[in-house]
Amino acid sequence: MQRWQKDLVGYAFISPWLVGFVVFTLGPFLTSIYWSFTRYNVVSPPVWVGGANYAAMMRDPVFWSSLLLTVKYALVAVPLGIALGVGLALLLNVPLRGISALRAVFFVPSIVPAVATTVVFIWLLNPQIGLVNSVLGLFGVHGPAWLREPTWTFWSLVMMSIWTVGGTMVIYLAGLKDIPLHLYEAALIDGAGTWQRLRHVTLPMLTPVIFFNLVMGVIAAFQHFTQPYMLLLQQAPEESTRLLAVYLFERAWRYLDMGYASAMAWILFVIVVLVTGVLLRTHKRWVHYGS
Repeated sequence: MQRWQKDLVGYAFISPWLVGFVVFTLGPFLTSIYWSFTRYNVVSPPVWVGGANYAAMMRDPVFWSSLLLTVKYALVAVPLGIALGVGLALLLNVPLRGISALRAVFFVPSIVPAVATTVVFIWLLNPQIGLVNSVLGLFGVHGPAWLREPTWTFWSLVMMSIWTVGGTMVIYLAGLKDIPLHLYEAALIDGAGTWQRLRHVTLPMLTPVIFFNLVMGVIAAFQHFTQPYMLLLQQAPEESTRLLAVYLFERAWRYLDMGYASAMAWILFVIVVLVTGVLLRTHKRWVHYGS
């Protein structure tokens, strides 16, 4: 069989994926570029308006407040998730009986659908009948209205993100298992204590995994949608739940302003690319690779 025939057979096997990619990913991706320069309400043909959507976005106070809230969420939730993920991985990286079951307990919340997790948290954080305030009441502490006060609503979103830290914990565990034992043996010979081994061996060797989770966490934070949108539907304060992805969804499907929403999507895309680029430029200074 000639080479081109073999290639044709290979493309035939992957054609369902290629068709799906072109129709559902590449096509909408390219179409949104055009829509971002138009006024389009879905029911009428798009009308070219040039850069009017981008100019209006720069004057939109809701856009700026949503962007600042998203940046604040990323700055708080991502580092906190990394710290807790590494801490959990270190605690669960010990050869004890039943440790595998304990790892599974921490991992399971990360595979629960976000909608189900949010519904559970809405009940847990209910100021009248919620479990959290009930437990606080046992210690004489009057719990706040978690999902009614802007400050506490923001921290509720952060808590929900921490709830799924088990997913990254598994990646950190894999990274810990990959650290060569001879490095710890050399450190012990040099008289290094537990803290010194953690600081000079474990964390430096774990930085590639930390960097990976940092980049993925930042990208996910800027696209965070399900939980804040569900809280917004529960009449939570808009100033603490309308993240940029939520505002984009509202402009697209509540107001049918697809042109403006497409422009927002491209601004979000550019922001994520720039932030990721900055992180990639800095990784040589603190990420330690074994080679």
